[in-house]
Amino acid sequence: MDQPQKAGNGPILIDMNAGETRYWCACGKSSSQPFCDGSHKGTTDIIPLLFTVEESGAKALCNCKQTKTPPYCDGSHLTVD
Repeated sequence: MDQPQKAGNGPILIDMNAGETRYWCACGKSSSQPFCDGSHKGTTDIIPLLFTVEESGAKALCNCKQTKTPPYCDGSHLTVD
């Protein structure tokens, strides 16, 4: 099983609206972080996570790809290299 690559050292804050549905990049290869651009296709077995925003506002989306609460940051970037 492939491991995701770290796309950044901290979360990306994105203003999102309730009901909005997006694909979060789980592999770390997307050039449109934190969202998927299809870069995983043919290069990894990691697939993006489809999620729907429950409440409007700024969301801290994980960019280190190590969160235990995807797609949201849980502070894992503070403990990964």
